[in-house]
Amino acid sequence: MQLTALELTDYRSYPRLTLPVRSGITVMVGPNGQGKTNIVEAVWYLATLSSHRVPHDAALVRRGESTAIVRASFLRAGRELQVDLEITPGRSNRARLQGQNVARLRDLLGEVRAVLFAPEDLGLVKADPEGRRRFLDELLFLIAPRYAAVKADYDRVLKQRSNLLKQMRSMRRGGSGRSVGGLDPAESASSTLEVWDQQLARLGADLLRARLHLVNRLRPHLGYSYLRVATDEGAEQALDLPPDQRGEVTSPADIAYRSAVLDELAAPPGTLPPAPEIHDALLALLGTRHDEEIDRGTTLVGPHRDDLEIRLHDFPAKGYASHGESWSLALALRLASYDLLRLEEGDLGDGEPILILDDVFSELDVHRRDRLGKIITTASQVLITTANDTDIPDSLDGEIHVVDVRLGEAVPRESGGRP
Repeated sequence: MQLTALELTDYRSYPRLTLPVRSGITVMVGPNGQGKTNIVEAVWYLATLSSHRVPHDAALVRRGESTAIVRASFLRAGRELQVDLEITPGRSNRARLQGQNVARLRDLLGEVRAVLFAPEDLGLVKADPEGRRRFLDELLFLIAPRYAAVKADYDRVLKQRSNLLKQMRSMRRGGSGRSVGGLDPAESASSTLEVWDQQLARLGADLLRARLHLVNRLRPHLGYSYLRVATDEGAEQALDLPPDQRGEVTSPADIAYRSAVLDELAAPPGTLPPAPEIHDALLALLGTRHDEEIDRGTTLVGPHRDDLEIRLHDFPAKGYASHGESWSLALALRLASYDLLRLEEGDLGDGEPILILDDVFSELDVHRRDRLGKIITTASQVLITTANDTDIPDSLDGEIHVVDVRLGEAVPRESGGRP
């Protein structure tokens, strides 16, 4: 997949920007705070409907304006693709695909495929499980967009169920409750809770199994990608292994999907239990923890509590891996995602995703910087942001297109490449 043109209107620091983009490697250079990341963030938003920097859309709209517009042209599997998005905080965002209105915004997911690595990704290794769950879901929605609807329905049921648990906690502590249909309030709430249990188990089993399947597919790419960014030999293009051979490589890095439901099933690593078994185990766990959940006023079991465990040398990476090792693990996760899309999803006619590196080279030591340059040299399209040309490693071979970014402007350099 290739981005060919990007237009921004009232997006962050840009009143208006029109930027043609070429295949190969494009480097956006400029001092910090000039708007380099704003450009790649807009592309990432089209792919995931979220920012990698802020949780809410309000920050995406230029100060004093009510709406930001992102328009982008792509080549996907040899055909032109036009995507338009209006971002209006406080209201529903609107999108058009090939000039036609999109009924639901999430129908845009899967149309634009990109993989982004940014300094915030260090949190994938060092921070809380929420970021790792988001990483899995973003990748899952790129591959199978229908799960965005499953996740939205799951979140809705989870919110309703947790609200009910808070009401039941209040009743247990002596709060008043009104009779419903002649039933005692506590009995009515208990009956309603069982209904929410059924819905949560149905949706949760679907989402959990999809995540687990994704982790099982990602696992061999992760181990192999870690070796590529952590060792000089692994970064050589000549040693690039096909997907069916990557699982045979011995690597100190590994991942696993952790869930109380899988613990209950005693599912061996790498297996994929049938959906009915996951559903029944989740439903049973919900039932056994009702008392504790009512006391705490929250839902304690389900995919929203799961985690992607990252291990190094068979130890949890969080708290064990050094700073450099954590960077290698975070980068390996993104490269594994890129390879999964590029090598295993290409038969869908999508081609490889756009690879985005947002201010990454400045965060890496010279060895990791050089290895990364070797790995991404042959990518069809790479978008890089950096404050200095000198941060671009010499190992990044081939033609490089440079765009100079100053506040409110992004201008392709006349000389084309780096000095």
